[in-house]
Amino acid sequence: MAEEEQQDYIRIADNYEGYDLDMFCIPRHYQEDLESVLIPRGLIADRTERLARNIVQNLDNSEPIVALCVLKGGYKFFTDLLDCIKALNRNTERSVPMYVDFIRLKSYEKHIDCGKGAAGAGNVHNDKSSGDIRVIGGDNLSNLTGKNVLIVEDIIDTGNTMQKLLNIVAKYSPQSVQVASLLVKRTERSVGYRPDYIGFEVPDKFVVGYALDYNEYFRDLSHVCIINEHGKKKYTV
Repeated sequence: MAEEEQQDYIRIADNYEGYDLDMFCIPRHYQEDLESVLIPRGLIADRTERLARNIVQNLDNSEPIVALCVLKGGYKFFTDLLDCIKALNRNTERSVPMYVDFIRLKSYEKHIDCGKGAAGAGNVHNDKSSGDIRVIGGDNLSNLTGKNVLIVEDIIDTGNTMQKLLNIVAKYSPQSVQVASLLVKRTERSVGYRPDYIGFEVPDKFVVGYALDYNEYFRDLSHVCIINEHGKKKYTV
């Protein structure tokens, strides 16, 4: 039997139901809106620390990197990942100079979605690509010219938006571009894109928490959780 290729991410199975909410400290205002805890905060922290080590090991420490955070959902993972990289800079022989910048992407239009995964049936949510993406905020992307760029994202869903962002970044001729994403969703709608660094591969379920939102709610939730139908209806706009 051929030896299986080693995975460089943690795969969460489709039939995995997660942890009971009663086992964790969940804000009272969200207790009726969640199905389960999919990834506890502590597991996220440990996995993020490992990703930081992999990134530092793979980079040329003679060249600085520009860490580019995709807001809003990526801010928590971005902050924790860079804290881990800074700790490695202080405590190991390898040290990577870093610049930071933040961007937002405009790529979704509101519509009624009756399918699975992106939003609940009949909910209005920003979950359908409107075509080309637009970069909002951040410094002039010409600052990326000749630089090693690390794009940090919260979740890769279909991969369509990230591919378009990479095409935009490429126009500014960076020296290299890598992408780190906390989550990659396993979905039939995927265009096949895979980031360079993956925290967890998750089932095609709507997840919130750890800065991932549902209509701007749940960003203040520490764990990655699965939202239930009650929560979808409650926070529909």
